[in-house]
Amino acid sequence: MAATPAPPVAPPKPTWDPRKQEPPFPWLRPTIRIRLTLLYGGMFLIAGILLLSIIYLLAAQALHEGSGQSFSLRSDTGITITSDTCPQVNSANSSDEFNAILKACSEAQRAKALDTLLSRSLLALLGLAVIAFAFGYAMAGRVLAPLGRITRTARAVAGSDLSRRIELDGPDDELKELADTFDDMLERLQRAFTAQQRFVGNASHELRTPLAINRTLLEVHLSDPNAPAELQQLGKTLLATNERSEQLVEGLLLLARSDNQIVERKPVDLAEVASQAIDQVRSEADAKKVEIRGERAPAVVQGNGVLLERIALNLVQNAVRYNVQGVGGWVEVTTELQHGQAVLVVTNTGPVVPAYEIDNLFEPFRRLRTERTGSDKGVGLGLSIVRSVARAHGGHIAAQPREGGGLVMRVTLPV
Repeated sequence: MAATPAPPVAPPKPTWDPRKQEPPFPWLRPTIRIRLTLLYGGMFLIAGILLLSIIYLLAAQALHEGSGQSFSLRSDTGITITSDTCPQVNSANSSDEFNAILKACSEAQRAKALDTLLSRSLLALLGLAVIAFAFGYAMAGRVLAPLGRITRTARAVAGSDLSRRIELDGPDDELKELADTFDDMLERLQRAFTAQQRFVGNASHELRTPLAINRTLLEVHLSDPNAPAELQQLGKTLLATNERSEQLVEGLLLLARSDNQIVERKPVDLAEVASQAIDQVRSEADAKKVEIRGERAPAVVQGNGVLLERIALNLVQNAVRYNVQGVGGWVEVTTELQHGQAVLVVTNTGPVVPAYEIDNLFEPFRRLRTERTGSDKGVGLGLSIVRSVARAHGGHIAAQPREGGGLVMRVTLPV
């Protein structure tokens, strides 16, 4: 019995990048913290404006009522009156003129007092608003700190670490309930993922032995020169079917292994890997009259050489097998470094591929306009394996239809 594989310890990497860079001005993002700060500060500002308006109106009313009790000069008494705040009374020649000047001065003093009250109150309100916004921002950050911890844990989980837990401490409020629910979900996901990967690995290993025995028996019978022609033909058919089953099992094993993040990494040149893949497919390409071309510049990445070779081999094989019939077909394989990343591009001629069918090509056992395997061109796991291996190396693969037919496969890996 084949050895049982060790259970996987990490989930497949996501198609999106959980470590995406922050924007150049993160404080401009409309985050919950910013919105809460604006809410707290805005409420304080509105309340301050209302309070200031009430105080201003009350002060204006008090000054207006007080102005009605001001004194006036009844007749000329020969009294000399001087004032520093209202110097116009010094030049008054009669009681009527004095009363008029005194009234004008009182109104001017009342208006000046209201303007001073308003300007100083607005300055005080502005200072308090700044303090209120700062205090609201700090308090919002303190209240939302558990959410930041939940977000960091979620990013770590998305980055292939289902063993992480939030384990939030503190009062039993809504945030702690959310964190506990998230921890329970992660626990169930980890168990389900581990069980699924273990099942695929065990089933694939257990299938290897009977398939190897079947192949040996068929080869022994086919080596008998006295076997009837019908038996020879049946044996070749069964041998081809058995070979497809072995390819399927190997593909499942590779898919299960490539779903885990690569731990041991070594320098691997994508140009060398692509050249080796082309050498393996050269005879098949010549038989189908498909030209393989393209310049491959050095592009060294840190990863697993066997798995990276599988990426190039699967892409080149698909490009050759799903090509135009007869003369005129070609496959272009290029490697280069772009913006600090290694890029492998495989372009081929072939049938026209609708854009809405692109995503289906990366699903296991699915092909263009075909949901299950039923072709002699493969077992339907090639692009699924390519995507899983690329994710395990921290990269991704993108496909787009080529104008005139065929596909452009672009694999991007960090260096």
